[in-house]
Amino acid sequence: DEVQWADDTERGSAWTRLLLAGEYRHILLLGAVEALPLVQNAFPQAEIRFFERKAPLDWTGPVSFQSLRPGTVVVDTANHFLYLVGPGGRALRYGIGVARPGFSWSGRHAVTAKKEWPDWIPPEEMLKRQPYLPHFVTGGPHNPLGARALYLGSSIYRIHGSNEPWTIGKNVSSGCIRMRNADVIDLYERVKVGTKVVVM
Repeated sequence: DEVQWADDTERGSAWTRLLLAGEYRHILLLGAVEALPLVQNAFPQAEIRFFERKAPLDWTGPVSFQSLRPGTVVVDTANHFLYLVGPGGRALRYGIGVARPGFSWSGRHAVTAKKEWPDWIPPEEMLKRQPYLPHFVTGGPHNPLGARALYLGSSIYRIHGSNEPWTIGKNVSSGCIRMRNADVIDLYERVKVGTKVVVM
């Protein structure tokens, strides 16, 4: 099949590029998470594969919570950012998806467990609200928890990856903090069990 490149110049780097093979039977989407729903609607019969590019992380600062101990995770719910506090009042900043209206929360917890490609078992509260959900989903690319999960104390909440990266920056969850898979893998390698988590 003839291979063509298509660019969206108006959206700039947010869309990067689409690789269109043949008569739109196969689409390879590189890094353009915002484009995925649009492409799915435009080419419903095509096989779409998504490859997420890892954005370089920068230390930002000074941050308002610089009094917190380095290694602390801070979830800024209102602004859709998660910070990993570093030395000197600086922090690594990640984009996140947070709870939809009616499900937001705040508090302090600790990371009590870490899992790679975790299985998903919806809590009873969620199944009562959404009885059509599966009761168990094995870990993998199609699992809602994504590539990694950090479990927060005795709560039902987690910081986890997502198989819906276009929802980052939005209020979409039932209380969990979702991240791009590339970002949650990075965070997973940096934090340990026992890490303090502050949700604002």
